[in-house]
Amino acid sequence: MFCSHCGNALQSEYSVCPYCGSLVQGAVASPNEGRVERHIKIIAILWMIMAGLWLIPGFAMLALGIVVPFFVPMDDTLARSLGPLVVQAVGIVLLFVDAGGILTAWGLLRRRPWARIVTIVLACLALFHPPFATALGVYTLWVLLPAESAQEYEGMIEA
Repeated sequence: MFCSHCGNALQSEYSVCPYCGSLVQGAVASPNEGRVERHIKIIAILWMIMAGLWLIPGFAMLALGIVVPFFVPMDDTLARSLGPLVVQAVGIVLLFVDAGGILTAWGLLRRRPWARIVTIVLACLALFHPPFATALGVYTLWVLLPAESAQEYEGMIEA
């Protein structure tokens, strides 16, 4: 642990830095800590939040597929039978995306070997869903895509 004010090494029981006198406010990142180590928990939490937000339209599409035929007059029997199925299929796809986001976030937190690649793929797909998913995709790619990040993540798996 290091002092956030002067940068000197501290022991965990210190509440005041003995070098500069400033208050110690929790653990401060080591200067040798890599980019992936500093950002991986934030990325995982943001992916969980994003997946939670995608649950809303997923369940809404499932409910809409059930309710719409009762309120929207459809004269064509093909539209009456296929319309709700298509809406429910979209809802199921959204719920699968939600499950993928939650599983990926869990994999990142547990430092699973597959999680980095899966997260990069989801981040590329998220680029097409502005504004929040695009921002999360760019942030995720910035942290996990470089070759140095791959080496650092592999080191985190072994540790």
